[in-house]
Amino acid sequence: MGRLLALSLLGIALALLGERFLALRNRLKASREVESVDLPNCHLIKGIEAGSEDIDILPNGLAFFSVGLKCPGLHSFAPDKPGGILMMDLKEENPRALELRISRGFNLASFNPHGISTFIDSDNTVYLFVVNHPEFKNTVEIFKFEEEENSLLHLKTIKLELLPSVNDIIAVGPAHFYATNDHYFSDPFLKYLETYLNLHWTNVVYYSPNEVKVVAEGFDSANGINISPDKKYIYVADILAHEIHVLEKHPNMNLTQLKVLKLDTLVDNLSIDPSSGDILVGCHPNGQKLFVYDPNNPPSSEVLRIQNILSEKPTVTTVYANNGSVLQGSSVASVYDRKLLIGTLYHRALYCQL
Repeated sequence: MGRLLALSLLGIALALLGERFLALRNRLKASREVESVDLPNCHLIKGIEAGSEDIDILPNGLAFFSVGLKCPGLHSFAPDKPGGILMMDLKEENPRALELRISRGFNLASFNPHGISTFIDSDNTVYLFVVNHPEFKNTVEIFKFEEEENSLLHLKTIKLELLPSVNDIIAVGPAHFYATNDHYFSDPFLKYLETYLNLHWTNVVYYSPNEVKVVAEGFDSANGINISPDKKYIYVADILAHEIHVLEKHPNMNLTQLKVLKLDTLVDNLSIDPSSGDILVGCHPNGQKLFVYDPNNPPSSEVLRIQNILSEKPTVTTVYANNGSVLQGSSVASVYDRKLLIGTLYHRALYCQL
């Protein structure tokens, strides 16, 4: 009787593991291939060789790049080189990416930048918020951008229990932001287990100097985050659920879900086209290729444009797609004055004139 019970429990466990494995492959879109959608007038950006995971562009055309992200188990083309912040002036005829100097006292050797966001204060001071993973830990760094010196002055490091696996950030004040956690746990093994079991425990956190709170939860893996041009709505990408969530922002900074847009790809970072309010999405058509790197079968890239997301039937169009022969693992796309920048998780970056 005891052996029969043990065999029954083993059978149930194996069936559960098998079901979870098949579900994970579906969440990763492990069988999906992408057909190329090319853009004319594109070239790879010199000086970005090991990823540009996030990009944010100021209204004056200065673009900031978060480069050199490293995560446990993730491929890297420069595993021993610290990350950095690069800048490109999109108003120049032939813009170049230049690395910004960072003030003394900041630990450059362990700098491992992830999501970024800018905020312009009422006195025109520009703040750059950076998700950082020094030694694979989780912090948010706040810098002041000093344009004349092409440098960043480090102001503050924020480390919170409510940010155990912070991914992306949207600044809503000089020391205020929303941030996503892509996992509930910080331990690498527990992260893998959480993903495998599809626990939907990830969330969005609001931070101010006076208050820290969870404002939205129940995501499979909350990733990119941004804010609507009228500041009324927060957009959150749930990468493994292939969804973009639209959340209404309230005066107390709490969020309530308004709608969910389902897509057929892994959605990463979200950017807003300042001329139209459209959402540009850096996507991973096949997540398995992204996380299990094979140079002979590299991860592909995909950029979507979403128009009228608040409408009953938003319009979704493919702006760019590549099978990895040019660009591998697109994570973000940002546009300024008909100039498109596409960044990647750990590969190159693309500059296109539309």
